[in-house]
Parts: sequence; C-alpha cells; structure tokens
Amino acid sequence: MKNTIVSAKWVSEHIEDDNLIILEARLDQNQTKDTQIPGARLFDIKNTFSDTKNPLPNTFPSEEQFTTECQKLGVNNDSFIVVYDTTGIYSSPRVWFMFNAMGHTNIAVLDGGLPEWIKQGYPTEKPKETTYAIGDFQGHLNTDTVKNKEQILENIDSKKANLIDARSSDRFHATIEETRVGIRNGHIPGSVNVPFETLFKDGKYKSAADLTEIFDLNDKPLYFTCGSGITACILLLATELIGDNPKAVYDGSWTEWGQATDLPIEK
Repeated sequence: MKNTIVSAKWVSEHIEDDNLIILEARLDQNQTKDTQIPGARLFDIKNTFSDTKNPLPNTFPSEEQFTTECQKLGVNNDSFIVVYDTTGIYSSPRVWFMFNAMGHTNIAVLDGGLPEWIKQGYPTEKPKETTYAIGDFQGHLNTDTVKNKEQILENIDSKKANLIDARSSDRFHATIEETRVGIRNGHIPGSVNVPFETLFKDGKYKSAADLTEIFDLNDKPLYFTCGSGITACILLLATELIGDNPKAVYDGSWTEWGQATDLPIEK
C-alpha cells in the first residue's frame, strides 16, 4: 500500500523531521484561514497547480509546470509530504493524487485536517510570506492515472473499469438542476454514485471496514469522476485504503461531459 493518511498525533511527533514538508491544500480564497500548522506551505490548486489555459476548471497541469511549482515550494525527491485542508477533508486528496500521479508516493493526507489538529490542542501560527530554497523534485506523469472523455466514452461499451461518481445523489439522479450554465443534469451511463460526504465520520475517513461496505470493489480498474476532478480524489484515496485496484480520475469530469451535447447521459 502507498502512504495514505496520517493522524494529527503522527504529524506532531514528526513535525521537526528534516525531510517533512507540510502543505496546506487550497482550492479557492474562501478556504483561507488566519492560522495554519507551523511551517505549512501553501499548495494553490486552482491558480498554481492547474492548467489555467484550459477552459475547464482544475484540470491537471503539465509535468513541467507541476515540477517547477513544486521546486519553488522547496519540495525534494526525498521529501515526505503531509497535506491538509483548512476545513476537514476536501481538496487535500486531490493533492495526494497529483503527487502519486507524478510518481511521488511519499505523501499522506492529514485525517481531519486543520480542525482535527486544533481539536487535539496542537500549536498553530499565523501564515506568513516565505521564500524556500529551490527543491530538486522531478515529476514523471503516469498517464494511466488521468483519463479523458474519449477514454470514458470507450469504457461505456467495454466496461473495462468501474466508473464511480462522487457528486451528491440529487445531482447524479438529476433531481436538481446543475448550477453551472450550459451543463446538462444526469450522469455518465454505467456509472455508480458514492457521494463523497458518505465517507466521513466526525470529519475523518470512516474505518476500512465501513469503507469496504460502501464500495463494491472487484478486480476491475476504478475510474473516478465528480464535478471538476476534486472530490473524485476523495473516493480514490478511500479505495486506496481498502484495495489495490488500478485507479484513475476523469479529469474533465461532469463539467466537461455535461456540456458536451454529443456525449450520452443517463438520469
């Protein structure tokens, strides 16, 4: 198994380790807090670690972009990374997935994020602007981990992989309208729905036994989708705790599929 999740206690015991880097995952400015885990470095998904030239939100950056921006954060090839959310668990699994897709498996998600850290009484600090020594990190993208719409379309017929959708059940079953203009409602044919919120208890991942009951895993590869590729990674990380199936994320997710009128949908 890869490194997956660590507790606040584990981080507190290793926070002085020379090769430990703590990243705060941020998707948008609304996640900004006036406090952070000591020494945390900002991992800005939307503005720095996405392909901002792509009209779709939060799409995977190039290998070169990811490598350069990680080096700016002082990440080295031998770094052990812990990534956390300011609000619990939301975008940190996306960061975990990105590093794994780039060949760096020495990364784990802080279970419960900053709220759990504070709940346990561990120290915090105010964020401050910091420049880091350039790291020697080098990413190598495993293209099998990121799927495009053509591959997802082919999978509808081949059923090579199980496609799992992390969106809410009302979006999946089209009982509400999509909030984004021009996006149809419904889901990709053949996909199953596991709303990401169902994986948590008290802000942390449920036990392996509970997750095993939620996911009906077989030997097939697992593809994950959601609205824009973020919460799909919550499911992916959860299944990493209970199975070794090959896993991938549909990068365009429903934002791409739902606006493409030539692609089939179910409701």
